Amino acid sequence: MTETTKTATLSFDGKTLELPMFTPTAGPDVIDIRKLYSQGHVFTYDPGFTSTASCDSTITFIDGDEGVLLHRGYPIDQLAGKSHFLEVCYLLLYGELPSAAELEKFETTITRHTMIHEQMHNFFRGFRRDAHPMAVMVGVVGAMAAFYHDSTDVSDPQQREIASHRLIAKMPTIAAMAYKYSIGQPFVYPRNDLDYAANFLHMCFSVPAEEYHVNPILSRAMDRIFTLHADHEQNASTSTVRLASSSGANPFACIAAGIACLWGPAHGGANQACLEMLREIGTPDRIPEFIERAKDKNDPFRLMGFGHRVYKNMDPRATVMKQSADEVLELLGVEDNPLLQVAKELEQIALNDPYFKEKKLFPNVDFYSGIILEAMGFPTSMFTPIFALSRTVGWVSQWKEMIADPQNKIGRPRQLYLGETARDYVDVEDR
Repeated sequence: MTETTKTATLSFDGKTLELPMFTPTAGPDVIDIRKLYSQGHVFTYDPGFTSTASCDSTITFIDGDEGVLLHRGYPIDQLAGKSHFLEVCYLLLYGELPSAAELEKFETTITRHTMIHEQMHNFFRGFRRDAHPMAVMVGVVGAMAAFYHDSTDVSDPQQREIASHRLIAKMPTIAAMAYKYSIGQPFVYPRNDLDYAANFLHMCFSVPAEEYHVNPILSRAMDRIFTLHADHEQNASTSTVRLASSSGANPFACIAAGIACLWGPAHGGANQACLEMLREIGTPDRIPEFIERAKDKNDPFRLMGFGHRVYKNMDPRATVMKQSADEVLELLGVEDNPLLQVAKELEQIALNDPYFKEKKLFPNVDFYSGIILEAMGFPTSMFTPIFALSRTVGWVSQWKEMIADPQNKIGRPRQLYLGETARDYVDVEDR
């Protein structure tokens, strides 16, 4: 970020303020309003902070109009097509792609930290069996601060490093245990001979009674889901992690806050909403009816999994995810799954219908990831926990960047107050 020679002129009540501007390496210029209150005694009003840059960052860049998503400058389609999740984790954490030796060391470190403290098993048993896995994850991840005291001092770079590795390594174990607990099966310990994605599938679907072999196509699809959800700039949950971090809270509490925010259906629940929509449609013969409803502005029905709030063109992650979806469905078939039949038919209609082309309502990453997870056998209640697992590295990277930023200060948004002005208390007998 460099300060430009340009300034923004703001005039009001006979005052004129000259506000400095900054030019990023990519994206629009930014007006610096930090001295707006001290110089003009006014605030800006921006619900949702959709026009406000709350920080500077070097991690992820998004251009929604052009359908661009870059991690440290690398296009997401190249990373998802040529790399794998732990390599992308290294990139997000440290800023550069690792050498072969660096990657091997990093993978070994993550693999050796996948087990959780044995006493933490008791936390899971304190929940009802029908508890949502996200509720379990919020509680268990927050409780990590009670077990790993040697990585809660955010002022110590070494402790921040250890906490980062622990969170990335243990999140698949925690998510898998939440799933196993919900279906009444015994916990499955992680295995060091499996890669990150294969290990997660093994912990979710294997049972002590028989051997379980992870299909490499499913493992690769799972790895791509992790990669494509690893980070997405200053979204709601990432901003929550940063805001919690600004107070100096320990990293486990901050990531638990991110998980809680992600739980919302407007954020992490999008692929679950997509699957619920497919269930509402029910059978392929009902698709035309719902297509017409989607085109009717007066009908509340909306096609979930099509279009994107950020991407005004094709979601750059969707192309790669479609490839994985096609591979998984070819492997597992859709003949016995009406929901997947509806998904495939709906995809083809939406890709070819002039209305959807004109509105740029293309299938997005949530549509395809939902199809993949359904085909693998995950219940919809596990979709958001898998999203949280994937996004942990993004949260951790943003947290580390913020803690190391000399401009870091506690978050304190302002407000437009519309309540009562000062008034005197009235005794109860006089009201």
